[in-house]
Amino acid sequence: MRVIVIGAGEVGYNIADILSKEGNDIIIVDKDEERLKNISENLDVQTIIGSGSSPQVLKKAKLSQAEMVVAVTDSDETNIVACLLASAQSTSPFKIARIRNPDLSGDSTLFDKDHLDIDLCINPEREAVNDVINLMEYSGALEVIDFAGGRVKLISFYIDSDCVAIGKNLQQLREIYGEEDILVASITRGDEPIIPSGETVIKENDYLFVFARSEDVKDALRFFGKKAEPSERIFILGGGNTALMLAELLEKKGVDIVKIIEKKQGRCDMLASRLDKTVCLHGDGTSQDLLKEENIQDADYFIAVTNDDEANILGALLAKQLGAKKAIALINKVDYNHLVPIIGIDGVMNPRRASIGKILHFIRKGKVISATPLGDEKAEAVEFIALETSDITNKPLKAINFPKGTIVGAITRNDEVIMPKGDSVILPGDHVILATLRSSIPKIEKILTVKLDYFG
Repeated sequence: MRVIVIGAGEVGYNIADILSKEGNDIIIVDKDEERLKNISENLDVQTIIGSGSSPQVLKKAKLSQAEMVVAVTDSDETNIVACLLASAQSTSPFKIARIRNPDLSGDSTLFDKDHLDIDLCINPEREAVNDVINLMEYSGALEVIDFAGGRVKLISFYIDSDCVAIGKNLQQLREIYGEEDILVASITRGDEPIIPSGETVIKENDYLFVFARSEDVKDALRFFGKKAEPSERIFILGGGNTALMLAELLEKKGVDIVKIIEKKQGRCDMLASRLDKTVCLHGDGTSQDLLKEENIQDADYFIAVTNDDEANILGALLAKQLGAKKAIALINKVDYNHLVPIIGIDGVMNPRRASIGKILHFIRKGKVISATPLGDEKAEAVEFIALETSDITNKPLKAINFPKGTIVGAITRNDEVIMPKGDSVILPGDHVILATLRSSIPKIEKILTVKLDYFG
């Protein structure tokens, strides 16, 4: 597949990295020569310097031969124009645009076939807000990922020193907890992901990914020693679009006190005009004096959502030291994930991961509903619809030759959620959620792809 990626930031870089390693022909367009130099040194892709909204630049990128255009610059206008130029081709490619304007939704008719004709709109800030709400509802989890329309969740958390699971293998855990309710899909130990078996022993500081029915998530977190916290006093660091959308949602939910701390006076004034009850404070959210003056020790949550990962980590750390009960930070860079347990951050928003997952959904073969990178992104969770002619239907799981490092985490059938065993059978039309190593994705795709006789 020939894919043109417009924008060489975090999202663009990672999409190019993933797709190029899977054998796709990738061309990256960006105005920043330094970014492109870095990409050329690290990825097997073609780079072109220039604006993604320039017809000449896109012609040089051979837009007419592209099967997909992914426009993920920081400019909504550039992304929209790039998709419009792609639509003008005789063989229009699939078009994906990053739209950051909080007043626009991907469901808007503005983007449908009769108007801008954009196939998929992604809004990282909106994804970050969804992450926050999940993290507040399922206190104790570092990440919460929805599957099957929210009926199944994949939660992640570190194993603390006092956790009852330490020293027990997964078979023993199932006997204690009940094998019908949860399934450990992946364990990150050090830098390496482990797709576990029943003999895998849980160790302190392991990072677990656990599948559970939505109604069982809170019980699962309690079992692993994670405590629920109230969410009535919320501090937000940063006054960007993420903060605005989050504050609007918290107001609708009736949260008692919401305070936004923003450095720019003009932005504070705009936020105050858009929000009803939220207090907008002009100042530095990493200032101890300001946080103490605003009684940060009474905060249930401190949520850092600036555009600077380092500032978010610092702010979250400071708030925790000053007494905030929980601290959540927006962190885009995978390299910072290992800092989370060390400094005591209670939750991580990764809008880049969610955006990449939505794009991967349209890349993967078979009836794929979603594809979400896990942890340090060496593993992936995939939700797909089982097809009548695929190799996984109408036979027990233990008889299916899944690639090494693959585990089926949940099956949904109509309104039923099944936490599978070896003798569970996947039926045509079932939604299946699995976790696998990224290196196994090509083999997984082969299993899921419809055979040619399906169309006969």
